[in-house]
This record gives sequence, structure tokens and C-alpha cells, in this order.
Amino acid sequence: MARPFVFAITGVKNSGKTTLMEKVIRALTSRGLRVASIKHDAHRFDPDVPGRDSYRHRAAGAYGSAVFDGDKFMVIKDGAQTIEDMLEFFDDADIILLEGARETDHPKVEIVRAGNSDRPISNPASMAALVTDLDIHIEGIPTLGLDDVEGIVERLLEMAAKNGR
Repeated sequence: MARPFVFAITGVKNSGKTTLMEKVIRALTSRGLRVASIKHDAHRFDPDVPGRDSYRHRAAGAYGSAVFDGDKFMVIKDGAQTIEDMLEFFDDADIILLEGARETDHPKVEIVRAGNSDRPISNPASMAALVTDLDIHIEGIPTLGLDDVEGIVERLLEMAAKNGR
């Protein structure tokens, strides 16, 4: 079985990553693809809700907790994790989209938006496209508009096909 194709959507805080992720996920799933997403949070977050049983288990000292209902599950486990660790959870996906994760070598589109940032911050070697409303271009990297979801999806699928996925 082919491994899922991994592709990132990056940009600075409040650049529109989540909004673009939603649009790209909808476009890919409408084509019948099985899509998973992984969000990299550069800040610490609380993965559970105080008062819930799993929260209480962890507060009592469990280093990990799982909740499942037959249709889905959630695992919370303390300890350092990487994006590569997270990929293993979705080995049955066709495509795994990463939100953030600009430091990875996975191909990515970066959003550069007026009033938010004025230049890309990702390594150009891993950039598949620049998504922007500014008049900036990087040699050898396609520039797409903020609302060009079809262009972004086509670029992603083109790269996935070149990688045998």
C-alpha cells in the first residue's frame, strides 16, 4: 500500500492557514480522497476539558488516556512527539495535510498576506507554491491567489502523482 502524500499549508499567525485548510480538505474529499489533518501548535495547549473523565484520569496521574465510542477515538499522551510520529496514525489516508510545520521538508504552500507578512518564511527548497495577495514572486515557485483553491489542489495532486501517490 502506498504511503499517504504529506503536504503542508504554512504561514505566519493569522495568515489564513485554517481557512485555507478547510477549503482544500473540502475540495479533496469531494474528489473521493481520504484526507487527514495534523495541526502543529507552536504553543502549549490543553488537550482535554476539565471535569471530563479523561481529564480526571490524567489529573490523577495517568500519562495517557484514550476515549472511544466505536466510530472514533481520541488519544492524549504526554511526551515529546514529532510530525513524523503523528503521520503513523493516518497510514490509511490518501493525503495528510499539515497546518503550520514550516520547518519540515514536506512540500508546502505558504500564505503571505498583505497586512500580515511581507515575505515568505519557509525554506524555498520545500515550497510547492506561494499563495498571496501581494505582488511577490520566487523564481521557480508558482504564485497563486488567496482564493485559488482549485489551483492549490491541482498543484498538490500534481506533486502527489509525481511521488507515486
